[in-house]
Amino acid sequence: MNRQAQSAVLFLLGASLLHAGTTDLYLRYVKQGLRPLVLVSGAVLIAAAVATVWYERKRARRHKGPAAEEGHAHREPRVAWLLVLPLFALILVAPPALGSYSATRTGTALQEPLAYPALPAADPLPLSVVDYAGRAVYDHGRTLRDRRVQLTGFLALDRDGTPYLVRMALNCCAADAQPVKVALTGQVPPVLQPDTWLRITGTYTPRRATDPVNGGPIPFIEVTQAKPVTAPADPYDESWNS
Repeated sequence: MNRQAQSAVLFLLGASLLHAGTTDLYLRYVKQGLRPLVLVSGAVLIAAAVATVWYERKRARRHKGPAAEEGHAHREPRVAWLLVLPLFALILVAPPALGSYSATRTGTALQEPLAYPALPAADPLPLSVVDYAGRAVYDHGRTLRDRRVQLTGFLALDRDGTPYLVRMALNCCAADAQPVKVALTGQVPPVLQPDTWLRITGTYTPRRATDPVNGGPIPFIEVTQAKPVTAPADPYDESWNS
């Protein structure tokens, strides 16, 4: 692949990153806080492509002659342009977020929080799945008692049919995403479809389960209401390890 072709690939890759960074597409790959880096990376690649074209044209003007014309007669293998296909896939096909398939085959990644900040007086109290699970397991529900809480996540069914409300937590990007699970009991919907997003209203219960994959702790929530919702623009929970 010659310099002109390399410039074209650099330009397309940069344009793909800018497209992802100016839409919600980048959230399928990295956490929300990395958006500026995605945009800067796209701009740098486009600038590099433009600079390469400018340099090649300037060099060609300095070396005009039979030798240069002979060199231009050799064509590069066309198969090299197949490298562009992943870029078009990035632009045209948004990959789905990790869901129940990954969640049921990966052990819970719940970790003990560094602190338990005071909770606001909202009723019901909106919490992330990670925050609820951490307080329920490691703080033994001390800050959750006598409170109605509201969690949002997608459904996953364990091998024995136990329903989980799950959120994939990540540090940096989708490649390191791991599930945090909350088991459901109480007024659970009679028909459960994996990967359905639900907003659960319920109360703390000391009941726990053991994750069959890695033996990690899974807290329960006593469901009083469950409502289907659309998947959020950012499907991952970034509060893990924050």
